[in-house]
Amino acid sequence: MFSKISKKDHILVVDDSSDNRLLIKSILAGKGYKITVADSGASAIAEITKSPPDLILLDIMMPEMDGYEVTRRLRENNDLPFMPILLITAFDRPSLPQGLDIGADDFIRKPFDWDELLARVRSLLRLKHSVDERDHIARQREDFVSRLAHDLRTPLVAADRMLHLLHQGAFGPVPPGINEALDRMIGSNNNLLKMVNELLDVYRYEAGRKNLAFFPINLPYLLSEIGAELAPLAMEKQLDLKLNLPDKRDGEVKVLGDALELRRAFTNLIGNGIKFTDTGFVEIRFHTTATPYLTVEIQDTGPGISTQDQAILFERFRTGNHTRAGSGLGLYLSRQILEAHKGTLELQSQLGAGSLFTVRLPVYS
Repeated sequence: MFSKISKKDHILVVDDSSDNRLLIKSILAGKGYKITVADSGASAIAEITKSPPDLILLDIMMPEMDGYEVTRRLRENNDLPFMPILLITAFDRPSLPQGLDIGADDFIRKPFDWDELLARVRSLLRLKHSVDERDHIARQREDFVSRLAHDLRTPLVAADRMLHLLHQGAFGPVPPGINEALDRMIGSNNNLLKMVNELLDVYRYEAGRKNLAFFPINLPYLLSEIGAELAPLAMEKQLDLKLNLPDKRDGEVKVLGDALELRRAFTNLIGNGIKFTDTGFVEIRFHTTATPYLTVEIQDTGPGISTQDQAILFERFRTGNHTRAGSGLGLYLSRQILEAHKGTLELQSQLGAGSLFTVRLPVYS
């Protein structure tokens, strides 16, 4: 059943020999495949860009641009869909590690046995169909979750507005004792709305659909703003919120990034430090080094995180064993944001000794 062709698979044959092209085309066309030919590496790339095939049969030994270079260029082009590459080489070549290392999927030596060639073609087309099916299922899942989250967000926003109008007495005096209930309902609705918004952004990042606006950002100033916003939460818990940031007289230290998204990531990291720390302090430390990266450290004196929980903490919907854990999306989304800015997020922690989150971002100059 594996040899059955569910659709007319498109195969591109690339060879500088017209006799080889004609022979391979006639054999494969006779088996029901749609065949396109190219006589050089450059023409092959042009053809693939115009109409990506399901499989590429690629001769290695060609003038001007050999099969290795064609393979390398195709694998570096992230805009192209996955296409298996079958390299064709002469028997006198000792091995093909170079071609396999740069992205080819299989090879065959010529003159080859036609049954072997057809078997390799069928095998690589099965691989192509499997990858396409996996990607299709992934896109369906992403679209479903995105639509579901979007549909959930609409009534939550409406409920938030209605609750605030009730709380403000827009529909008449609020009976005694109801204000407290409305406050709880507003808080619960906001938490759910925040979770839905995070879920939407998680899938936008995973699907590559998150649009970021990159501009030079004075990161110490951004951190000082976040610290000022979160200071009341720390004061409420009698925590010392320490900001060890560069003096303005030392000049600006900038990164290239999306200010709203970086604000979200750092607000989440610092906010978590305050949320999970009951006594002591939360400290934000800023470092520049001789490397093209700057470092921001968020240190807390909270309960610490076990080695077991650290292993899953940055995964989606994994919250660890803490009783005050949230949706399990915050840290995952923070790492997605920082990685989208070519940065990293790391954790060092042990039970009873607090946690240290370290962010590294490239310096803008």
